[in-house]
Parts: sequence; C-alpha cells; structure tokens
Amino acid sequence: MNEKFFALPKEKQQAIINAGYKVFSKNSYKKSPVSEIADAAGISKSLLFHYFRNKLELYIFLWDKCAEITLEYLTEFNCYEQKDLFESMYRGMQAKLRLMKEYPDMGSFVLKAFYEKEPEVCSAVQESYKRYFNLKANRTLINLDPEQFIPGLDIKMMYKDMYWACEGYLWETTQRGEFDVEKLEKDFIQIIEFWKSIYLRKE
Repeated sequence: MNEKFFALPKEKQQAIINAGYKVFSKNSYKKSPVSEIADAAGISKSLLFHYFRNKLELYIFLWDKCAEITLEYLTEFNCYEQKDLFESMYRGMQAKLRLMKEYPDMGSFVLKAFYEKEPEVCSAVQESYKRYFNLKANRTLINLDPEQFIPGLDIKMMYKDMYWACEGYLWETTQRGEFDVEKLEKDFIQIIEFWKSIYLRKE
C-alpha cells in the first residue's frame, strides 16, 4: 500500500474506506467495480490505484481495518476490563452500534467478506479472522469469574455459541436489508437478558 494514503486528511481516508465498504457490501468481490468505489469516494480511479496497488490490496486493507477499528472501539468502551461477561457484551454492543453510525456499511461488508468465495480473498480473510477471533475471545474471557455461571458450564463453548448466534442474527438481518440500529440494540438487549437467565448461577 502506498503510504500516501495515510498522509491524507482523516476525513478523506474515511470517505475512501466507507466507499469501499459500501460497494463491496453490495456485490461479490469480482462484481465490485473499482471505478464505483472511486466515484463514491469522490476521487478518480487512477488516484485510488495510486493509494492501493490493486483491488485485492484494497479489499484486504478494508477487512483488516474492520478488525483494527472494532478492537479500538471495544477497548475504548472498556469491554475487556469487565469481570461480568454480560456487562462486557452490553458495552461491546454499544461500541458496535456507534461503529455502525460512523461506518454504516462496515457490518454488511464484514459478512460479505466472511462468506466470499474468491480463493485469494477467502484464504486471506479466513486467516485474519482466526487470529482476530482468538485474540478477541482470549481478551474477553481472561477476567471472567467462573463462579458467576451455573456449575459445570463450558465457558469457552458458551462464548462460541453466543458469538455464532450473533453472527447468524447479523447475517439474516443483512440478507433482509434491515440494518436498523435501534432494532439491533433492542434485539440484542433481549437476547443478552435471555442468556443471563440460562447461564448465570441462581442465587
């Protein structure tokens, strides 16, 4: 990647990033025209290729940027300092909702990228995903008090189950084209309360 991209004003960088998320979230990797991304960002196609050598480099940059920004927001909201898993999840939800407001197409892009079939894209995304998921899971679980959960519970499996459920919900929402932030918040609060009712130790 050309370092001149990072020399751009933050507003211009964000415009290019959001343009990439918008176009790539609507189509497969192959069917996403770079010219459309450039138009959405308000720059020429040749200038976009001045910042990124090719479409693949731009795509992987956008994917890695998702993980980077998400971790920044989760850290800012103190998600990893909580001993209560559900308080951590609630803070994580608030962080991601704010993310959606600043990067409205990021969520759809992540889901598209995760299920992308183009071999060179798929391998890079899946490798990055495994690193990110393991880091996120380890940081989330490190401070948890196992005594707050029902006896004998496999906490790591519970966390995976919750993560997969959230991914499935977001995928279904994306397929319906119903990315309503207020509805997402309401639904996630409801499911967090449900998980608390079945996983927490009864006093």
